Amino acid sequence: MNPREKIARWLSPLLEVALRSRTAVKFFLTLGIFISANYLAWLVRFEFAVPPEMAGVMLQTIPVLLLAKALGFLAAGQFRGWWRYMSIRDVLPIAAGCTLGSVLFAAAVRGLWGPFHVPRSIYLLDWVNTMALVLGARYLIRMGREGLGRRKRGTDRRVLIVGAGAAGQMIAREIAENLSLGMEQVGFIDDDPAKIGTRMHGVKVLGGHNRITDVCAKYDVNEIIIAIPSASASVVRHIVEHCREVTAAFRILPGIGDLIDGKVSIRALRNVDLEDLLGRDPVALDAGLLERHITGRTVMVTGAAGSIGSELCRQIARRSPGRLILFEIAESPLFYLEMEMRAKFPAVGLVTVIGDVRDRGRVEEIVRSHRPAIIFHAAAYKHVPMMEIHPVEAVKTNVLGTRIVAEAAAKFGVERFVLVSTDKAVRPTNVMGATKRLAELVIHNIATREGPTVFVAVRFGNVLGSVGSVIPIFRRQLSTTGKLTVTHPEASRYFMLIPEAAGLILQAGAMGEGGEVFVLDMGEPVKIVDLAKNLIRLSGKELGVDAEIVFTGLRPGEKLHEELIVEGEDVSGTTHPKVMKLIGNEKVPPSWSKRLEELIVCAITGERFDVVRKLDGLVKGYRPDYEFHGVPVPEPILDAAPESDLPPVPDSPSKSVH
Repeated sequence: MNPREKIARWLSPLLEVALRSRTAVKFFLTLGIFISANYLAWLVRFEFAVPPEMAGVMLQTIPVLLLAKALGFLAAGQFRGWWRYMSIRDVLPIAAGCTLGSVLFAAAVRGLWGPFHVPRSIYLLDWVNTMALVLGARYLIRMGREGLGRRKRGTDRRVLIVGAGAAGQMIAREIAENLSLGMEQVGFIDDDPAKIGTRMHGVKVLGGHNRITDVCAKYDVNEIIIAIPSASASVVRHIVEHCREVTAAFRILPGIGDLIDGKVSIRALRNVDLEDLLGRDPVALDAGLLERHITGRTVMVTGAAGSIGSELCRQIARRSPGRLILFEIAESPLFYLEMEMRAKFPAVGLVTVIGDVRDRGRVEEIVRSHRPAIIFHAAAYKHVPMMEIHPVEAVKTNVLGTRIVAEAAAKFGVERFVLVSTDKAVRPTNVMGATKRLAELVIHNIATREGPTVFVAVRFGNVLGSVGSVIPIFRRQLSTTGKLTVTHPEASRYFMLIPEAAGLILQAGAMGEGGEVFVLDMGEPVKIVDLAKNLIRLSGKELGVDAEIVFTGLRPGEKLHEELIVEGEDVSGTTHPKVMKLIGNEKVPPSWSKRLEELIVCAITGERFDVVRKLDGLVKGYRPDYEFHGVPVPEPILDAAPESDLPPVPDSPSKSVH
């Protein structure tokens, strides 16, 4: 047993007794400090040779001193609280108690014995000594509790804190103060050269991020805490990259905006997740532009309870619309969204509507009644394999539903209609993508009509955490079978966080002037197999031991890689760095409008085979898997008429199928 552990074992029983009677102990210890400080003041004043007559004065005034200073400390609240939690914020209250006590002492002496009974320098020396002894005693108690009072236990987890800023220091302080956490600090890691080698709260900064692996091996680290709430995803990725060969578990502080009341605590720690690695730096939106379009106005969101629709509703509500219409066919998700919205945004006028975008009468009833200034059309079927099996329903919702809502917007003078589209619409290989591409063409067609409504589409890729997306599926597989299914080793997708996607949809929708398709900057595509490997690693499991990856092959309609631009399209920049505008020159035959009507009729009458054939003829680049659909391969459709840049406008909405 080393000397420190011997001292700790000897002092621990005394500390336990002191804690049980801490109020009485603090009171009498403070009185002892008052007497010691006063005695030291007399010694210093008379160069450690106090004359007998002055010693008598000192003894005579001690009862008054104790009473005056006790009253001063009581008024400053210094007999309450825990001394072992002493911090810099306690200095001013202690100074206030010392000052008030000295003033009361001087006034009492003057009133009882006159102004010259005690030398005036005694008051100043006594104040200085009291401050020094009170602060010193509290520091020693805290040091004893945190240092000598901590017994090293074999079960304590050895913790390395990444980030020596304010958050990291708060975590270190909580570990030192709260023995029940069962943690022992090893040190800090920080990339700031000025901090490396220094000590904070007695803990050394051991090096930069590139030293994580070496430090973990040297100090036998059990857990790594990433305590940088302001860290971007790129910084988190950089830190995790240095931990690939480390067996220690990871935990991270969420972003400061996600912390309750902004308070940093061990309780706020959570496991490092894929969203931390794949997320991007926060995107700044044009607040003035969005306020002009949303604040105080009526906004309608279709598919309001979906992943994107619900986040659109939240971000719209933060900008104080005059009224927010939540249009949704799914009753239960709408019910829960309404409860959430009313709790978070009580001042926003919410209107919840159960309705189907394929029901023209219902859609027109709502638009006519509430007269929204903007409609965000997020209602759609989005799951590729499901829509491959049900092409009729995909057409009815994604094509007919879009046309019904868009024509209602034009009919009742809605200022702006924003279609939420997808990267699956680019050179589609599946029914879902083909119907979403048709939806883009439908609103582009309607945009050519005379009228005040501005029609735009916003195209982007997968969003992390949405219902049915790959990450929730992987999590379920990891917790059940341990087998993560990936279609192909080279399959890749674009990913974006839901809040970022929703914010950029609002931004693009406000920027449009009519007929544009906007594309969001999705960054670089990510391999699905890399997502699976990262999730296994971050879950504390080992690939090949606790979990495995199973390749299943591409499902019908799936691509190996997604794209954001159709062949023949180009992009140009906009005023926002994350939003691009498509410049398209796709040509469609004059018969396009008539064939669209025929497609919708086939969908309404449930003619699946004809729906697949007509989708093939309507969407450029789409080649359905006829064998999967059980449809004979049709002869190519020849159209001798010259092609035009835009699909022709139907004669009248009244001739379209309802």
